[in-house]
Amino acid sequence: MVAAACAIGIVLASVSGCAPHAPAVAVTGAADSQAGSRVRASPRLEIDDARHLLARTGFGPTSHDIAALSGQMSGQMGGITRAQAIERMLRESRRSAIAPAPGWVEEPIVPISKVRQMSDEERRAFRAEQLRQAVELRAWWVSEMLDTDSPLTERMTLFWHNHFVSSQVKVRASQLMYRQNVLFRQHALGSFAELLRAVARDPAMVVYLDSSTNRKGRPNENFARELMELFTLGEGQFTERDVREAARAFTGWSVDPENGRFLYRPFAHDEGAKTVLGRSGNLNGDEVLDVLLAHPRTAEWITAKLWREFVSPTPDEVEVRRIAAQFRSSGYQVKVALRELLNAPAFWAVENRAALIKSPVDVVVGAVRQLGVDVPDRTALALAAAGLGQNLFAPPNVKGWPGGEVWINSTTLLARKQFVERL
Repeated sequence: MVAAACAIGIVLASVSGCAPHAPAVAVTGAADSQAGSRVRASPRLEIDDARHLLARTGFGPTSHDIAALSGQMSGQMGGITRAQAIERMLRESRRSAIAPAPGWVEEPIVPISKVRQMSDEERRAFRAEQLRQAVELRAWWVSEMLDTDSPLTERMTLFWHNHFVSSQVKVRASQLMYRQNVLFRQHALGSFAELLRAVARDPAMVVYLDSSTNRKGRPNENFARELMELFTLGEGQFTERDVREAARAFTGWSVDPENGRFLYRPFAHDEGAKTVLGRSGNLNGDEVLDVLLAHPRTAEWITAKLWREFVSPTPDEVEVRRIAAQFRSSGYQVKVALRELLNAPAFWAVENRAALIKSPVDVVVGAVRQLGVDVPDRTALALAAAGLGQNLFAPPNVKGWPGGEVWINSTTLLARKQFVERL
């Protein structure tokens, strides 16, 4: 029965019961001063609690991971609390990868003008090299997920990748996708406000949402629309006029085709008066971002997405508003939102402990980690995740992977089972 439960857990959700129970010995942990009272009042972290927390915030926790978090490895008594375990995770999170980056990431971007001048044979060789780099980039990220000492960082990097969507299919240059991935990791548990500002200038995003064609007199609305609908406010919170006016504010934001770096072109910027969500003036892009960050709905939109990522498919509206208020008042510190989410009773509720269907990346990386399988060729794992429906660096559209029950159909369910059996 335990083996069957484990197989289901690996294929589908974060199911408890896949690791042997061990004596509940724990160590005390230091609490952040902002969360001191919560830490003291928090329930003791049991073995199943540790397994649940690690599964939700990382990929396939091993028995060693569970023992280390719950305190079995230390041999000390005292009992670590749930809140202390959460504080430890947040405190020890990384901002950079440990896996060596592919050797080509610092190579110059090949301008499209140069590609047009290539012979047919040169162009075929160039496209083949682009494909090789794209596959290597996916294998690199899978390696980081497998080897990192901060799984929560990679979980959040993947979360932002599916929130601020761009795709290598359109961006093409692997260097730009790599830089964006580095950006997501750097801000993974930092300030959402800073991340939002950085993403608006990120060359991969500028290319993906056509910002480089957004100029005075000929505004392109793609970035402005997705900025409001997907990145900050959500549907139904703005008007078509808000989109048009915001697009004018971002005119002139572009990319230097020679080096792939962000470039502001003043001559292409619309200096006229604009009105976005009730604020009027000669607004520029940064001022539009200020307007969006000042809107209460932005914190609620992000918090609800985090709830669906870590807690359950159906957010509790009252709890979302409570957590969002603290998230916003903190200046959009992601750790504040995560701390509240992971300490919420709903996160620990029995009915929510097997309520989330794993993404293909979670299935593949989690199974390899949990089963202790040595897979030197990480490319095979990246391709396996793609085969299950999640091709890293290539979400299906601007809305990203919808997740949840969409991951499961008659084909992918069988493919998940076959993958675990091959392991």
